[in-house]
This record gives sequence, structure tokens and C-alpha cells, in this order.
Amino acid sequence: MACFVPFDNRNLDVTLFVFKPTVVLVDELIESLKRFCVCTENLGCTQTSILKSIHGNLIIWYGGWIKKSTENKEVLIQNLLSMLAGMSTMAILTQYSFFDSYAGESKDGSNAAKFSNGDIISMNLISSPSFGELHDVTYANLAIFKSRFSKMEGATSGVCLKCQTMPMVACFYVWKSILHCYSWILNCDYRKTVLPYLDRFSPSVKYDIFSVVYVRENGGEIKN
Repeated sequence: MACFVPFDNRNLDVTLFVFKPTVVLVDELIESLKRFCVCTENLGCTQTSILKSIHGNLIIWYGGWIKKSTENKEVLIQNLLSMLAGMSTMAILTQYSFFDSYAGESKDGSNAAKFSNGDIISMNLISSPSFGELHDVTYANLAIFKSRFSKMEGATSGVCLKCQTMPMVACFYVWKSILHCYSWILNCDYRKTVLPYLDRFSPSVKYDIFSVVYVRENGGEIKN
């Protein structure tokens, strides 16, 4: 059983909710998010996952939605925020939005970035100063992805995402192991492989590595 991020946004809408825990032990927060995953099924969410930062203190909740259930995104977001209100003592919701998938590749020929419990995910976020530059930053992000993915040994798939509500883009990679991910990060030359595509902009670039600690799809679940 697995979740997936499609390489286009024709059939599935993607949401990412980013939490910064305010408690030392995050197990209670993760358990609450698991219950939240179950509740979102009634709103049309077909798959959910929880990603835990390996070195940082962020938790990402991922949701995939069938298109017809997200026709009124503002109402859906408000419903989700209401359902999350009880977690305010355990974490701060720092960011949330729908994202459009606009490109991707896989090493096995599939048309989505698939991930299961225990997999390693890396994400890089590029925030543009304004929506006026978003179009160019979106293509710069795609160019970075195209130039790197085939050389990323151990990366099984990757997808480019564009935020619907903020001038921000991202790349989402699935790895065979944490060692493959570390090897790529330590050996790639960021100044030569990334910065040349962003010279014309003044972006904020963030990078993090996550472990998939929970996956749920169509009423089934994988426990950590």
C-alpha cells in the first residue's frame, strides 16, 4: 500500500500542512494526525501520509484529493483548520496550501512519485519574492529538476510542485535509502547545479529530509 504524488494535476489535488511541534515528544501529535487522516476521508481525501523531519522539528501532513471534492477549496480548508484546532497545544501550523503538480519523472516508468511507510523523502522549497516572478521561478525549478534527477543515484522518483496560494515551488523526491540521499547531498555542488538557475531572482531556498511514518489509503492503513 502506498501514497503517490502524480506528475500532473488532472485527477488529484495535493495538500501539504506543515507543523512545528511545541512539545518535546511528538508521538501524541502524530497519533492525533493519524485520527485526522481518518476524518478527512469524509471530505473526499483518498490518501494521506505523515512525514517527520529527520534532523529538524517539522511534521508534514500530506493529503491527496479527488478533483470533485475540492471545487470549493476555501470551504474545504476552513473545515480542515477547524478539525485541527484541538492540536494547537501540541504544534503550530506554520504553512498550508494546495499544490499543483506540473512535472515529474520516475526510474521505473511510473507516472507518479510513490512512497510507503518507512521511505525517505527529501524536499526543497523555493520561495519567490512575489507572484510576478513565480512563472519564471516555476520554470527554473523545472530546469533544476531536469538537470539533476537522472544523476541522483538512489532517487526512485521526483515531482515538481507549485503552490496555489503563495509564490512558492518545490521538488519532492523519494529515495531508496537515507544513505543514498545523504550521498547525493554531500557530493552535489549546490553552487554549480542550483544557483545558476536562480541568479536572476532573490529566492529563499529551504531543504529538508523526512521519514514517512504513516500512510493511509482508501480506508486502509500502514502502521509505523
